[in-house]
Amino acid sequence: MFAEYGVLNFWTYVAGAIFLVLIPGPNTLFVLKNSLSRGVKSGYQAALAVFIGDAVLMFLAYAGVATLINTTPVLFNVVRYLGAGYLLWLGIKMLYTTFSHREQVVIEQRKKDRGAVFKRALVLSLTNPKAILFYVSFFVQFIDVKSAHPGVAFFILATVLEIASFCYLSLLIFGGASLTRIIGTRQHLAKVGNSMVGLLFLGFAARLATMQ
Repeated sequence: MFAEYGVLNFWTYVAGAIFLVLIPGPNTLFVLKNSLSRGVKSGYQAALAVFIGDAVLMFLAYAGVATLINTTPVLFNVVRYLGAGYLLWLGIKMLYTTFSHREQVVIEQRKKDRGAVFKRALVLSLTNPKAILFYVSFFVQFIDVKSAHPGVAFFILATVLEIASFCYLSLLIFGGASLTRIIGTRQHLAKVGNSMVGLLFLGFAARLATMQ
């Protein structure tokens, strides 16, 4: 399928793309957290930012920026530490607002500042240097480099990945929103959930900062 466009082993790629999407990461957790705490609309705001961020990274991978980052350790480390710092900030802020008296104030502010969800998710998506390198190493296995239009093959593969991501994030968003009533009426459950997500963000930050 799509072999005439330079795509190799399409269905194997689809299986790999689904597996890739299912791997937990900071983007997934951020979308889930917002769907739990703010509902479907905010969940999709975060998801939209993830889609755009992934599309940008995939385009950069195709444009050759991945090679530049991979061959320039200083540039790679700058992006890596920016990403780790942002994850660290999100994790600490999440834990602080969960256990401080400012929690209710933050909840009220969230209702007035919906755009912050999109901005944070976009920054979270774009400050992941490993993603752009992974896209290159993953896509290249399924593209016939001798094809007349390898860009078309890359676009097809990127579209499939975005569709898989949309389906999975939609499942998380509606699943998370369906639990909002329970979490909303049981504050201790909400605090446990927010604490776990905050700690996971700290873990992602540590892993990103120390990876080679």
